[in-house]
Amino acid sequence: MRSDASILHLDLDAFFAAVEQRDKPSLRGKPVVIGGVGGRGVVATASYEARAFGIRSAMSTREARSRCPNAAFLSGRFPAYRATSKVVMDLLRAASPLVEPLSIDEAFVDLRASDLASYDVASVRAFGAEIREAVREATGGLSASVGIGSSKFIAKVASDLDKPDGLVVVPPGGEQELLRPMPVSVIPGVGPATKERLRRAGITSVADLEAVSLDELIRLVGNAHGQGLYQLARAQDDRAVEPVRETKSVSVEGTYETDLVDPTMLQHLLTRQARTVAERLAKGQMSGRTVTIKVRLYDFTTLNRSHTLDSPTDDAAVIARHARALLAGLDTSAGVRLLGVGVSGLADWVQDDLFTDAAAESSDATSAAGDEESDDVPDLSAVLNARHRTWAPGRDVEHTEMGRGWVWGSGRGVVTVRFETAETGPGPVRSFRVDDPDLRPVILEEPE
Repeated sequence: MRSDASILHLDLDAFFAAVEQRDKPSLRGKPVVIGGVGGRGVVATASYEARAFGIRSAMSTREARSRCPNAAFLSGRFPAYRATSKVVMDLLRAASPLVEPLSIDEAFVDLRASDLASYDVASVRAFGAEIREAVREATGGLSASVGIGSSKFIAKVASDLDKPDGLVVVPPGGEQELLRPMPVSVIPGVGPATKERLRRAGITSVADLEAVSLDELIRLVGNAHGQGLYQLARAQDDRAVEPVRETKSVSVEGTYETDLVDPTMLQHLLTRQARTVAERLAKGQMSGRTVTIKVRLYDFTTLNRSHTLDSPTDDAAVIARHARALLAGLDTSAGVRLLGVGVSGLADWVQDDLFTDAAAESSDATSAAGDEESDDVPDLSAVLNARHRTWAPGRDVEHTEMGRGWVWGSGRGVVTVRFETAETGPGPVRSFRVDDPDLRPVILEEPE
C-alpha cells in the first residue's frame, strides 16, 4: 500500500450528454438523453438536468420519455466522443506517462510518474485542480470529477463523492474512515447478486463487511471473491496503474429495432459479424481459441454460448462456422433483439491447424450461409430502414444554403434540422424532404 495520495482517477461528467450540449447550444441547461431512440432503446447517458427527473443509464428509453417527454433524445455521435476522449487522454499523458484508461470517459493517473515534487495533500489537490481546469479548456467546457488517493480503489471512490465537477483528496490513513459508512456496493465486484447474498447475512455496509472473518466471506461468496472483498473492506489495494490494458476479447454485436425471426437472416448476420471480428483480430495481430455468441431474445433473456478450438484462429470462415453452429442449438423462433460474436483466449500468434482443410472450411461456410462476398447476401441496413437511421436525432448535417446543423427529428418523409454549432449559439429550425439534394449527412473524422 502507498503511504501517499498519489493515484488520481478522472471521470468526465455525463460525458456523451456533455459533448452534445457543448456542440448544440440550444441544449445547454436542458435535459438531454443519449441512447437508443426507438421503442426498444436503452439510455446510455443522461445529462444532470435529465437525471433530476429520475432518468438513469440502462433505463429503457420508453420509461425515460414518460419521465421527461420534453427532453432531447439523441442517438449519439461516437466519432465526436472518441475525438474528445483523445484530447483528454493526451492531456493526462502529458502530465504523467502512466495513464490507464478504463473507458472512453475515465482513467487512472499515477502521479509518482509526474513532475510533482511532493505528494502531500495540498500539492496533489492543486495538481488535481489544474488537471480539471486544463480539461475544461481543452474540451471546450466539459467538466471532470477527480478523486485522489493511495490506491486505485480509493481514488475511484473519491471521484464519485462530489459529482459533478468535484475534487476530493483522501488523506493517507483516512481510507477506512471514509469507507466504513458506505454501502457494500461501493466495492468493485459487489453486484446485485452478491449484494443480496451479503444482505441476507446481515452485511449492508463496508463496516459490516470489515467485521466478517475471511473464512466466513469465503463461505458466503467463494474463495477468490471472498479474498478480494476482505482486502478492499480494509482499503487494501496494491494494484499498479497499467498504461496498456491487455485486450481479453474482440467482439461485435448489434441491437435491432424489430425482433429478427428469420433463421437465414440470423446466419447471415453472424457471418458478417465474424468477418468484422476477424478483421479486428488481424489488425491487432491477434488470434483466439474461444468463439462466443451472445443472443438476447424478445423477452430480454440473454444467452451466451461458446466453443473452444484446439488452436487459435483469426480466420473469418472458422469463426463464422462455429458461431452458426452455436446459434443452431438455440431456439430463436420467438425473435432476437440482439446478436453478437466474440473471440477470446487471445494470443499474439496463430498456429495453423494441420488437420484443417482450408478449402473444406470455405466450402462449409458457403454452404451454411451463402457466398460471403456475394452481393446477394441481404444488407441488414436495408432490411431495417437505413434511410430513417441516416437522419437519426442528433446527427450532424449540412445544408447548401443554411450551413451546418443537426437532426432534430424525422418521419413521414421529412427531416427537421436545427442549424447551429458550438461556435454559433442557438440557431433556427427548418424542415426538408428526406431526399432534398441540398441536405447531406456530415461524416465526422475518427481520431487517429
